[in-house]
Amino acid sequence: MTDGTLLYQGKAKSAYLTDDPDALVLAFRDDTSAFDGEIIEQLAHKGAINNQFNAYIMTLLQDAGIETHFIRRLSSTESLVKRLEMIPVECVVRNRAAGSLVKRLGIEPGLHFTEPLFELFLKNDALHDPMVTEHHVRAFGWATPAELDTMMKLSLRTNTILTQRFSEIGLDLIDFKLEFGRFQGRIVLGDEFSPDGCRLWDQATGEKMDKDRFRQKLGGVIEAYADVARRLGIVIES
Repeated sequence: MTDGTLLYQGKAKSAYLTDDPDALVLAFRDDTSAFDGEIIEQLAHKGAINNQFNAYIMTLLQDAGIETHFIRRLSSTESLVKRLEMIPVECVVRNRAAGSLVKRLGIEPGLHFTEPLFELFLKNDALHDPMVTEHHVRAFGWATPAELDTMMKLSLRTNTILTQRFSEIGLDLIDFKLEFGRFQGRIVLGDEFSPDGCRLWDQATGEKMDKDRFRQKLGGVIEAYADVARRLGIVIES
């Protein structure tokens, strides 16, 4: 399947070429980073948990009519995905105030919004992923107006689906980020969806069940990830 050639290595995943020019092998590593890679640690089994968590979420979204790059899982830590031309913009959907938004606007953590908040950020670690507007995206040619509209609609649709699913297992989906790319002329959801890229709070206790446990040195990162997976019915293979 893979020809062994490393195409890209991010903070927690590596992408390898395959004998199919339209497909890649995505390998989830145990690396865990915070603050744009300033802090990096290895957490045992994280790669396996995130790969299988992502497979579950991507399948759930595809079953709901949202096209993703996910094709199938190859092993506990690897998945076969479509090779996308990635758009260098992160789409963030927020249901409640947390993280950078609290610091940026000086608002109360946990504040509920009257409707989901959609934001855009340039994917650039060196610049700390600065916030951008639709006008920036169009002016710099990162995406066309039609593509941007599709990205926003798919992000909000994803929010509706996942907010309901996580609520069913006693979790509030606070916020999350998505990345999109082009595949044969279509906008397709790429990258991953795991506790690394979203915030999940326990509805009963308020406990954080996501990467904020690593950022804030709360401990129990893998235990929290595994608990969310267990609630979703995911049986983690080592």
